[in-house]
Amino acid sequence: MEIRKIHHVAYRCKDAKETVEWYGKYLNMRFILAIAENEVPSTKEPDPYMHIFLDAGQGNILAFFELPTRPPMGRDPNTPAWTQHLALEVDSVDDLLATKARLEADGIEVVGPTDHTIFKSIYFFDPSGHRLELAANTGTAKMAKMLDEVKWDMLDEWARTRKAPQHARWMHDGSYAGE
Repeated sequence: MEIRKIHHVAYRCKDAKETVEWYGKYLNMRFILAIAENEVPSTKEPDPYMHIFLDAGQGNILAFFELPTRPPMGRDPNTPAWTQHLALEVDSVDDLLATKARLEADGIEVVGPTDHTIFKSIYFFDPSGHRLELAANTGTAKMAKMLDEVKWDMLDEWARTRKAPQHARWMHDGSYAGE
């Protein structure tokens, strides 16, 4: 067996309609499907839900569940807010900056752009509190090769020491000097 692609990724949302409208307005995601039931098909639990699906481009689907009978959403108090996020690729840094301007014009706080050398990113939260990242690739084939050559050494060192290996520090310390 081989995985072909991610069919969809699903998160919980506070309000399905607000989520559809927000993702359409700020990220140009088209609303493509809604499923609603009073019983969970897989477990048969009596738990009404609205399940919405958004087109995230290139056959990628982002989905959300609104669960009105459940307690309000929370987050893992042991995981920093910056850790769990959904990163979405955009065509260019210009698109990244235009989206940042639209978000900020409506009072949405945006962090970045952050220069990761191989891509630039902005970070912000959706109305349900999910952290999103928009990324525009800026890397070269040489950078990709450099990272590929050290990935296993980095992982092995991390597994032994639980300290950040320095093989790719050039991504954030400004020391990359190659073409």
